[in-house]
Amino acid sequence: MAPSVAVENLNPKVLKCEYAVRGEIVIHAQRLQQQLQTQPGSLPFDEILYCNIGNPQSLGQQPVTFFREVLALCDHPSLLEKEETKSLFSADAISRAKRILSTIPGRATGAYSHSQGIKGLRDAIAAGIALRDGFPANADDIFVTDGASPGVHMMMQLLLRDEKDGILCPIPQYPLYSASIALHGGTLIPYYLDEKTGWGLEISELKKQLEDARSKGIDVRALVVINPGNPTGQVLAEDNQCDIVRFCKNEGLVLLADEVYQENIYVDDKKFNSFKKIARSIGYGEDDLPLVSFQSVSKGYYGECGKRGGYMEITGFSASVREQVYKIASVNLCSNITGQILASLIMNPPKEGDESYAAYKAEKDGILQSLARRAKIHLPQKAIEAAKAAKKAPDAFYALRLLEATGIVVVPGSGFGQVPGTWHIRCTILPQEDKIPAVITRFKAFHEAFMAEYRD
Repeated sequence: MAPSVAVENLNPKVLKCEYAVRGEIVIHAQRLQQQLQTQPGSLPFDEILYCNIGNPQSLGQQPVTFFREVLALCDHPSLLEKEETKSLFSADAISRAKRILSTIPGRATGAYSHSQGIKGLRDAIAAGIALRDGFPANADDIFVTDGASPGVHMMMQLLLRDEKDGILCPIPQYPLYSASIALHGGTLIPYYLDEKTGWGLEISELKKQLEDARSKGIDVRALVVINPGNPTGQVLAEDNQCDIVRFCKNEGLVLLADEVYQENIYVDDKKFNSFKKIARSIGYGEDDLPLVSFQSVSKGYYGECGKRGGYMEITGFSASVREQVYKIASVNLCSNITGQILASLIMNPPKEGDESYAAYKAEKDGILQSLARRAKIHLPQKAIEAAKAAKKAPDAFYALRLLEATGIVVVPGSGFGQVPGTWHIRCTILPQEDKIPAVITRFKAFHEAFMAEYRD
């Protein structure tokens, strides 16, 4: 008998889905890591350096003390009754934990919560948004999620009915979007960022792709904007954001704003502005523009990837549509409570005058300044031909050779999407600063040898 489950009879949407940051290169890296453990000295390097994904604590970044103190006290509330706790934990961490626990029924962090998240924590998130933007925010608009990714999936579930529904996505893009669109049966409508202008977003490009999709009978439902960019790192100018908001309003598109890197800006002349702030500042109210903003505890200076916390703020949706969003959230019961607490903390960190403020600021500034100190591949035609012979995209071919020679894990740009005929790699700057010189030394030696081998 043939097996009842085989690749040939799986859901074709799953087969179509790809996720480059954990794809072929990373799987091969894990095999090499296993080889290093079982056969030390068998490779020309002694460790694998994962520069493929934003996972800072796995590479040595330390968690923010205040956040972890509050989490510890919330998860073990009996510590709050012990006298010695006052000498082990900061006073503001103790008071914050007490305040958070007072919003959790039974002070039970191991229990299910409201499907949107604990109301008191959503109140804190909304207060943080209002402080950041200078415009009101409502806890009822907040859906706390296990990182930003589930929120993206929820929106795709909501908006995509079949392959005739499309989502405008930037190219390059974080592959969560292409994967999610494929899983939910929609069509990705690419718009290309302009590398010559620092990965700028041109409204003319959006209009061209939108009109082309509509001419093919595709109902374009939403526009994804990643700001600051991933993997490109650009920060949109305020006037550009205003144009994007007006474009969505005029074309009847939902604006899906991925803002998870809002803390990761390393140049003095750039500033993050949320799309909600931009929309409100040009006079668009609740009923003028459907907007979903995503935030995560995994990025920024916090890097709490494994805690799986985040939220989406939904504005401009009718009550009947919001009921459907809530229904999707309810199917998953709730997000994890630790992630919910962290989401409230990153939006309300210690303030000047709090006991923890000096230590918190030193930790935050140290992480961001270190990242700021640590970011184009031209491939010869011979290398491109060798890649074709190996049935690999040229940048994937380069990334595999880099891994095998140096142990450095990067992601080929072909996994993110790119202008045809151009090649890129995505390399994070998250290895600890003392390892960066070794990364650069290995990288330089490999690249020079690779270019010499395939010189035209």
